Amino acid sequence: MDKINVLIVDDKEENIIALEALIQRDDINIISTTSPNEALKLAWDQNICLALVDVQMPNIDGFTLVEMLKSHPRTKDILILFVTAISKETKYAVKGLSTGAMDYLYKPLDPIITMAKVDSFIRLAKAQLEIKHKNAALERYAVIIANSVDIICVVDERTKLIEELNPSIEKILGFKKEDVLERPIYSLVPKNRLEDFREELLKLDHEKERTFEFQLLNNKGELVWTECRVTFSKKKYFFSISNHTLQKQYEEQLIHSKEDAIQARNVKETFLANMSHELRTPLNGIIGIANLLKQTELEEAQKQMVKLLEVSSQSLLGVVNDILDLSKIDAGKFVLSKKEVNIYHILKSSIELMRTKANEKLLDLNLEIDPRLPKYIETDPLRLNQILMNLISNAIKFTEKGYVSLRVNQLSHEGDYITVKFEVKDTGIGIQPERKAKIFESYEQADDDTSLKYGGTGLGLGIVKKLVELQNGKIDFNSEYGKGSNFWFELTFRAINNYSTPAENIEELTSFAGMRALVAEDNQINQFIVVKFLKNWNIEVDVTQNGQEAIAMLKKHSYDFILMDTYMPGMGGYEATKHIRTEFNDDKKYTPIISMSAAVLEDEKNAAMEAGMDYVLTKPFIPQDLHRLIHVISLKNNVKL
Repeated sequence: MDKINVLIVDDKEENIIALEALIQRDDINIISTTSPNEALKLAWDQNICLALVDVQMPNIDGFTLVEMLKSHPRTKDILILFVTAISKETKYAVKGLSTGAMDYLYKPLDPIITMAKVDSFIRLAKAQLEIKHKNAALERYAVIIANSVDIICVVDERTKLIEELNPSIEKILGFKKEDVLERPIYSLVPKNRLEDFREELLKLDHEKERTFEFQLLNNKGELVWTECRVTFSKKKYFFSISNHTLQKQYEEQLIHSKEDAIQARNVKETFLANMSHELRTPLNGIIGIANLLKQTELEEAQKQMVKLLEVSSQSLLGVVNDILDLSKIDAGKFVLSKKEVNIYHILKSSIELMRTKANEKLLDLNLEIDPRLPKYIETDPLRLNQILMNLISNAIKFTEKGYVSLRVNQLSHEGDYITVKFEVKDTGIGIQPERKAKIFESYEQADDDTSLKYGGTGLGLGIVKKLVELQNGKIDFNSEYGKGSNFWFELTFRAINNYSTPAENIEELTSFAGMRALVAEDNQINQFIVVKFLKNWNIEVDVTQNGQEAIAMLKKHSYDFILMDTYMPGMGGYEATKHIRTEFNDDKKYTPIISMSAAVLEDEKNAAMEAGMDYVLTKPFIPQDLHRLIHVISLKNNVKL
């Protein structure tokens, strides 16, 4: 505690000096004066706790001074100790005590008695000061509690009666304070939750404080969500109860919003799955027929038309992929599929597929490859091709004259890994400065009339940016409006040193003579294409229209593998596969099954695997994709080709 102030009032300076010498100690500040008038001022200003006042002083004696001190609220609590040399008669003692003094010190002062009395009064003054501070604190707490928005109450441990309560009970539960006092706290608890409430209180035996959510009853018998904070001390429960109705309503809204979002996502995914099937199935037919036509004898004009057919179908497939990929990325379900590939082949294919479009606009389309670049790398070829095709296609679309170039440079080579920079530069219309910040956003285009003049969905660059970032790469661009643009991205790949080159041309695909396959496919065009590919590779083929027919055929014959469409009338591919894996008792239950699906969502691919399928062939596919899977099956089955 801080030092207390002690005032000495005596008209003789020598008496003050003597008294100061006797009572001086570390826990007090001594303030002295020979003037009663100044003493009044000091008492007012200095927060005096104890005053030693001489009785006999000129003008104003000690009795009068003390009466004046005791008459004012600011100084009335000062402890007074009279110092006097006059008679010890009773009338003087009574007069002094009646003015408000506590005791007397008689001159000449006895040092021991003086020090003892002053010490006891100092201790009393300290205790009084501490009580005063505590009372002030209690008053402040009382104001805080009375004005708290929370219900503050004290509950007896044994009886559970509410002993103290603030007015907030009326705001939160609608009860008047006097209606609830001396009632059990359980009267605010729903009957069917009494046991739960008791258990919450019992847990306080092991905890200093406990907080729990609970529904209490208001004065209308309605349930109100609250948060109860409870402490236990000296056989009393101290409650602080907050109204949590708004928080619970907000939480419920969040839950409903989440459920609505999940429902909307499920509807969206169902729609995307159906759209994927409806778009990819005919696309598979178009791309497959184009591949078959290339194997026939064609005139030069016909070859050109087949090439245009391939470019158009691949362009349409690119748009479908963009829409589906954007949805998968946003849903967090996008998965990269890395393979060992020839990067030169990917780069050249990207350029050649776009060359027809460039030729139509009389543009030069160039490819520059850093000679240090390894031939084979590990990457997701579909996604790398998708990025390149989007950037090159965009460049051609927005360039009326001049050139479009793809430049590929190796930036670094550390261990097995290389960092490669891809740049697509054009002499096109460029991008206005105010549009640059949004150019990578989905559905954004460089100008308001861009879609009308040049076409497109506005998805391409948004997809490109997300695909690059998913591979921990970086992408940016620089552009000068009216002069052209340069889009670039950097990716890191694992370089492949020992690589066995697969067949890349249809003519090079090996024969599978001696193998027998079952095809379950209801779409006539896809059925025709698959059968044609298989027979070109000298595979014996049986065909069915649905899962039931496939099961019946498998009971009669043995097959090296089954190509099973996912969606078929009657019994689909998943159900038929499950039946084969669980109902067949011989080696036929282990027949390799390739799912032919237009599905691109990872959930659907997982569903195929969970059904028991061994491989997933996503439509549309090229002959090399199917040939590669059959080659893997032939190796596992030890088929002699």
